[in-house]
Amino acid sequence: MLKMALFFLVISIIAGLFGFGGISSAAAGMAKILFFIAIVLFVVFLVVALLAGRALTR
Repeated sequence: MLKMALFFLVISIIAGLFGFGGISSAAAGMAKILFFIAIVLFVVFLVVALLAGRALTR
């Protein structure tokens, strides 16, 4: 998912350089959304892993 966010970021930068402001802002928005979804999933899986590890040690 972070690869897709990076892809949209690169598309946004390239579109901005060529003067396509609408495409650039849309790609930047998608990159932000994908980045925050990836961060939320990382935190959720981290908490689940910590709780599962704690349950196995008991």
